[in-house]
Amino acid sequence: MSRKGKWFILASLALALACAQAGRAHKEEYRTMIDQGEFTRAGLAIAELLKQPGLSPAERAGLEFEIERMARIRKDFTKSEADVLDFIRIYYPDADSARLAVWEEEKSLEMMRIDGEKRYFKNSARNLFRINAACRELWRAAHPTDPGAAGGPGSRALDENIARILASATPAQPFVAPVRMRIEHTLTVNADAVPAGETIRCWIPFPREIPGRQTAIRLISTAPENHFLADTSRLQRTIYLEQPAIAGVPARFHVAYEYTSHGSFTRIDPEVVKPAAPDGPLQPWLREEPPHIVFTPELRALAAEVAGGETNPYRVAQKLYAWVEENIPWASAREYSTIRNLPMYAWENRHGDCGIQHLTFITLCRISGIPARWQSGWEFKPPTDSMHDWSMIWFAPYGWVPADVTYGRRDAEDPVQRWFYLSGMDSYRLIFNDDVSRPFDPPKQHFRSETLDSQRGEVEWSGGNLYFDQWDWELKWEVIQ
Repeated sequence: MSRKGKWFILASLALALACAQAGRAHKEEYRTMIDQGEFTRAGLAIAELLKQPGLSPAERAGLEFEIERMARIRKDFTKSEADVLDFIRIYYPDADSARLAVWEEEKSLEMMRIDGEKRYFKNSARNLFRINAACRELWRAAHPTDPGAAGGPGSRALDENIARILASATPAQPFVAPVRMRIEHTLTVNADAVPAGETIRCWIPFPREIPGRQTAIRLISTAPENHFLADTSRLQRTIYLEQPAIAGVPARFHVAYEYTSHGSFTRIDPEVVKPAAPDGPLQPWLREEPPHIVFTPELRALAAEVAGGETNPYRVAQKLYAWVEENIPWASAREYSTIRNLPMYAWENRHGDCGIQHLTFITLCRISGIPARWQSGWEFKPPTDSMHDWSMIWFAPYGWVPADVTYGRRDAEDPVQRWFYLSGMDSYRLIFNDDVSRPFDPPKQHFRSETLDSQRGEVEWSGGNLYFDQWDWELKWEVIQ
């Protein structure tokens, strides 16, 4: 090869490397802009990147979702300083801009500057009285009968159920105290959200058979009648429905079914618990799963600090469970799709809802060599209910057991009762998901509204996804035996 040819190849390689580095720099640049609230500049930078030839479908979708992410953040950060002060002064009359700045700095009051305008998370004022210890006491004084932040056990029916589980569960039969439930789940798309004549596609989450835990599932009815029910092996199972949009008329989708939920309890003897083999069959639940389960330096250091030299997997799990319970108080959360890494969000902000708490717990467990995975759906604390996320963790020789760090340690002297939710679960659960961000069947063609979990439903048409502000949902439940 001639010297000229060699120089041409070297120059081409240098140009390719420079382009790749420029692409990475652009990526770092627009992501930083978004995270710092410079949405207009980020939008312009992404628009330029989208003009580049040769983008793969995945690269293009990633850039388009960054535009979508900014739109969703705007929908979450809707309150002005005046709005939050109006609420806070009900309980803290002397609150002013200087006091807000203190709470913002300590991460008790969630705020972003979006294109220079100060905007507060829509639930930030209420969250202040969940996150900040002094404000929490003010709230309790004003609401002495309020059980506090969502998540903790709070009904006589639930207490009685846990007592039955502890009395009847055995090593041979940990699944006890069955409860038969009837569910009606309705999703209603706003009138004219989709042009008349276009097909509206809807996925409603549906429970899967889980031996011992969730059984005897019976579909009663759907509206529209034609439907497709995904196989029970789907880790985010759904029932699919569709209908044409009619001008001026909301589109209603409805599913009714029954199922039996069992409580669970495994009595753990820490002395017999052994570490999981890092390269064995449990390896999938010991590894990183970006974007949320990532072993960052901060979380590695935290896991080591919390463990404090302890090596017994159960005792380490106790320490991690207690740390999350004590240091990540429950607070209403932004939509998960607006947050790049939920455990790092918890580490930086020191609060989160149940899903943020549990992805933090799962990540810390995996860093510590304890297999852990996601589970979610709904919780029923008769007469109340809510969407809820929790965990499954593995202790040899016992196997998989449920854990709910949001419910925390129970107020009991007996350690078995106190640590019930580290290896037990009440009967009042509806399990939709055994993993995060799993594909639906049939597959969704556009971005999901909830990119991680599946509890409310998903809707789209040929023109794109329908976000949460374009439809409403309702889940009704009844204990039938």
